[in-house]
Amino acid sequence: MKILALEHELPNAKVEQFQQHARDEAFRVWELYQQGVIRELYFRADRVESVLVLECENIVAARQTLSTLPLVKSGLITFELIPLQAYPGFARLFR
Repeated sequence: MKILALEHELPNAKVEQFQQHARDEAFRVWELYQQGVIRELYFRADRVESVLVLECENIVAARQTLSTLPLVKSGLITFELIPLQAYPGFARLFR
């Protein structure tokens, strides 16, 4: 299942806290990318927050996977998870 994960910075997070975990965060994201769990990753153009496209069995698995990220473990960010499904519109049009 494809899952869109929108990062949200938590209110009390400080820049220096992010800096402490930046290398470990990048390494863990790279591991998940190499495993095929993170399929795409972006930063939003309007703010410094990430947008990930995950391939996981379900929302629970996605949440468990994201909980392994150092910034999540440290209580600096959280993710809004949105399950995606294939667009069915063409099938309706071309029956």
